[in-house]
Amino acid sequence: MTPAPAAADPTRFVLVQPSHAGNVGAAARAMKVMGFSDLVLVQPRHADMLQREEALALASGATEVLARARVVDTLDEALAGVTWACATAMTPRDFGPATFAPRAHFAGLAGSAHHVALVFGPERTGLSNDDVYRCHACLSIPAHPDYGSLNLAQAVQILAYDWRQALGGYAVQPRTADARLADGAAVAGLLAHWQQTLQDIGFLDPAAPKKLLPRLRQLLNRAQLTTEEVHILRGIARAASTPRQRG
Repeated sequence: MTPAPAAADPTRFVLVQPSHAGNVGAAARAMKVMGFSDLVLVQPRHADMLQREEALALASGATEVLARARVVDTLDEALAGVTWACATAMTPRDFGPATFAPRAHFAGLAGSAHHVALVFGPERTGLSNDDVYRCHACLSIPAHPDYGSLNLAQAVQILAYDWRQALGGYAVQPRTADARLADGAAVAGLLAHWQQTLQDIGFLDPAAPKKLLPRLRQLLNRAQLTTEEVHILRGIARAASTPRQRG
C-alpha cells in the first residue's frame, strides 16, 4: 500500500465509493483551488478512476492532485493518521456523532492541532451509517428544506472553501491602481474642451451655463480618469465638433 503523504497538508479529502470519474476530477479541482492536495478514494467504482479521461478533463489543471491520490480498500485505511474525521450527510443520524453546520464546526476546529479528514459518501446513497459512526463529527450543508441534494464535487467545493476560510483564507488581490491617473490640469483641459464642444453643438448656452460645468467637473473627479481616458474623451469632443461631410 502506498504510504500516506506527509502532514504538510493537514487536511485529507476522502471519497467513499465514488461512481463517476468526472466527480473525482472536479473534486480534485475544488481541492486545488482551496490549496489542498491529499485525496483518498475508498473502493471507487472503477479501478482506474484516477486515470480516466473524464477525471483528467474535469480536474482542469489539478491533475497533480489525482496523480498523488491513493486508492484504499476501507475507510479505516483512509483515516490512518487522521485525528478528527468529519462525515458529511444531508440529514442527522439517530445515533452517532453530533451534526453541525460546517462553518460553525470549522470555527472551533481551526485552532486545533488535528489532522482533519472530510469524508464524502457515494453519489447515489451518501455515507452509510457505519461510515458515519467512524467519524468524530457529522457535517450537513444548510440547504433549502425541499431540495438539499448536492453533487459530490459541489459538496467538496463548499466544504473546502469553508475550511480554508476557517484556516485564514486567501486575500483577494485588488486591482493595481493605475499610475497614470490624470492630474488636475488634464481634467481642467478636458472640461474646457467639452465646454467649447457643448457650445458648438448648441447644448450649452454660454450666457446661461447654470451649474452644468461644475456638475461635469464633479462627474470627472468621481471617475478618477486616467490620462488615456482623458485623451479618448477629448477625441470624442473633437469629433463631435467637426462638421460631417454629406455624401
